[in-house]
Amino acid sequence: MLQTKGYAVEAANAKFKNFDFERRDVGANDILIEIEFCGVCHSDIHQARNEWGNSIFPMVPGHEIVGRVKQIGEAVSKFKEGDYAGVGCFVDSCGTCETCQADVEQFCQVHCAQTYNSTEMDEKTPTYGGYSTQIVVKEDYALKITDTENLAAIAPLLCAGITTYSPLRKFKVGEGSKVGIVGLGGLGHMGVKFAVSMGADVTVFSTSPSKEADAKKLGAHHFVVSKNEEEMKALGGQFDFILDCVSAEHDLNAYLNLLRLDGTMCLVGVPEKPAPVHAFSLIQNNRSLAGSGIGGIKDTQEMLDYCAEKGITSDIEMINIQDIENAYERTIKGDVRYRFVIDIASLKNA
Repeated sequence: MLQTKGYAVEAANAKFKNFDFERRDVGANDILIEIEFCGVCHSDIHQARNEWGNSIFPMVPGHEIVGRVKQIGEAVSKFKEGDYAGVGCFVDSCGTCETCQADVEQFCQVHCAQTYNSTEMDEKTPTYGGYSTQIVVKEDYALKITDTENLAAIAPLLCAGITTYSPLRKFKVGEGSKVGIVGLGGLGHMGVKFAVSMGADVTVFSTSPSKEADAKKLGAHHFVVSKNEEEMKALGGQFDFILDCVSAEHDLNAYLNLLRLDGTMCLVGVPEKPAPVHAFSLIQNNRSLAGSGIGGIKDTQEMLDYCAEKGITSDIEMINIQDIENAYERTIKGDVRYRFVIDIASLKNA
């Protein structure tokens, strides 16, 4: 077994602290990644604080992982020692069910082993995430990283990136599409970058007027303060697609009413409480309300390759692991532009 340093929380109301644990030895199909950076996702906060009611403690969060391959198993063919690799939101699945065969392993009908706050395929052994010094993963569940110029800014692509890229591709956003991005945070800023790069006319909706300059800098063509009822009403029936990236309570109907005929709004943010939807918001204009959950390995690799081609990374603020509590509070307040990334060297040196 491989002795590993981590940073863990032992209860919903506890503070993070050093946590030593064991990773499995490298098997024939495994790679060992020495973690260099790990992004901080809003879901880390929800789960560390048991806000979704499914937390397993002790918990080592983190599913936006990048680093260098330190060791490979004898049967590994995709990676060699010294390569850069990433790990996203899950580390294993059955590989044989209908959804796995359709390359959407995140919806495995048997068991999808999440990167943390989950169990391995035996449904007994806990999984620990990227707030740690190393991780062992099957090569088929690791991602190749070719653009290493700004490795830290690539880390959030493993969750925030694929979470926004996948629905934009699924709903065929492209040249001529009129797209709304709700919320300019960790997810929303990636949604803007992707939609603009795909040729869409992009409008950012935010409750914060101060974010207009950032929205325009990211490439958005228009900015709307969503609290302005007159401005919202004036945009009724104009959008082909709206990507809702907000994880706080808000009125979905206000945005559904902005969709034109056969338009779709897709949810990728997860508020703590369910939101009411009025039937007329959907019936009018044959609108659709959809959801999208990350992406499979194939789609995630496609996204990483697309980002490398287009020069797309996340806008980040680097922190030491010891600053995680403060980073959580700032994330909740929206006080980050736009994703915190942990320098794991700060854990290795602790």
